[in-house]
Amino acid sequence: MYQAYWGLGESPFRGNLDPRFFHQGPTQDEALARLHFLADERRTLGLLLGESGSGKSQLLEVVAPQLRNIARQTALVNVAAIDTAEFLWLLTGPLGVEVSENAGPTTLWRALVDHVAANRYQQIASILLMDDADLAREEVLDQIMRLAQLDAARDAQLTIVLTAQPRRQNRLGSRILELADLRIDLAGWEADDTAQFVKQALAKAGRTSPVFTEAALVRLHEVSGGIPRRVKQLADLALLAGAGGNLVQIEADAIDSVFRELGVVNAPRPAKTAVGR
Repeated sequence: MYQAYWGLGESPFRGNLDPRFFHQGPTQDEALARLHFLADERRTLGLLLGESGSGKSQLLEVVAPQLRNIARQTALVNVAAIDTAEFLWLLTGPLGVEVSENAGPTTLWRALVDHVAANRYQQIASILLMDDADLAREEVLDQIMRLAQLDAARDAQLTIVLTAQPRRQNRLGSRILELADLRIDLAGWEADDTAQFVKQALAKAGRTSPVFTEAALVRLHEVSGGIPRRVKQLADLALLAGAGGNLVQIEADAIDSVFRELGVVNAPRPAKTAVGR
């Protein structure tokens, strides 16, 4: 409802997984480089760790098509709360494994193992990106462990990447953690990243002039902690409130107002240093 008011062709902050609104700052650059390293070097297992809302899922959405090429097959699966049968079905489909529609877990597993082996002989990498692994059932974690141990040869072609929140990584189990070749920590944005993301997202959505003042962008970063999902949520609510209040621009006090509406207490105090000083 605010798009026409602000001269936008679409909402710039609602598509959390839309690669077009992916902000590739220094943290994201480093994470992408490490994910490519895992695939290029045929490493078995990598962990992508970050707090809720830090952009892990969107990063996988961005890197998945980058990893797909003639010598790679890539599957991206959210493994939260699914059972073994669902897990295996979600892997076999993107990898092009041919199985009958009524195949059970045992048949699916055998077909997946054979497919990975065939890929290895043909020098085709199998890359499995598994989101929300810290929310996976024990039975699925067992399957992931079996997969990680499946292709331990020197010419291995299987790479697995798991995402998790740092405080829940122990849910993956000591066996999986011990097998990890690389840990990638996805930190929140710096203040410049937050400001650049907001400006670029608005421009991509069709806005040609600034909406948020510099002071508002500073405050947005402060109250969001630089967590991408929270930045988007607050910016979206600020646009809505600004349109409802017929504002010309979004000021810092508007950010505080929508922050309070979210029911978050103890908002960080505004920085004492003046903007631009």
